[in-house]
Amino acid sequence: MFKRYCLMLMMPAWLISQACWADAEAEVHKLQQQWAQANYTLQGKPQLEAYDALLLSAEQAKSAYPDDAGVLIWSGIIQSSYAGVKGGLGALKYAKASKKDLEQAMEIDANALEGSAYTSLGTLYFKVPGWPLGFGDDDKAKQLLTQALKVNPQGIDPNYFYAEYLKEEGHYKAAGSYYQKALQAPSRPGRPLADAGRRKEIQNALNDIRNKLN
Repeated sequence: MFKRYCLMLMMPAWLISQACWADAEAEVHKLQQQWAQANYTLQGKPQLEAYDALLLSAEQAKSAYPDDAGVLIWSGIIQSSYAGVKGGLGALKYAKASKKDLEQAMEIDANALEGSAYTSLGTLYFKVPGWPLGFGDDDKAKQLLTQALKVNPQGIDPNYFYAEYLKEEGHYKAAGSYYQKALQAPSRPGRPLADAGRRKEIQNALNDIRNKLN
């Protein structure tokens, strides 16, 4: 440890910064993989236990890289996903923690990870109940989700979650077009499980819309 510290002292500042960025990027990738496993391969008690471990991993990542937007975004995603799995009033605590992480990430770099903070925060705003129970706000949701599409117009997540918003608002035909666009989105490098899980969700949503329109 001491040897590594001494070597870092001898390195140029830009090289140290680059090394830290690479470490943070690796941490983000690890969180992404763990999240996909918890979200798409587990259910019930095993899923809750996996999320408990994932929440701890996210906290450790934030402690190590407190100013990295990508780490904060994924901490926010994990918190919001856990809120969805947990459900009930107890979930609001995690939704609020997610909101805090995502807003902090946006202060650092709003376009990090192709605007994922816009997508995730926008989704929170239409999923969480409004006042007096929560902070939900459909207008803010639309604003954030449309901004996410400006940053990453072809991405699977911004199109999927905007479709989810439109579906929630009862705009089924418009939602269907965005689900289709999400379905045609290019695969994300290193995220086959997440892509497969998301595409399954899209197909289920499209089937639901067809039933509503028939």
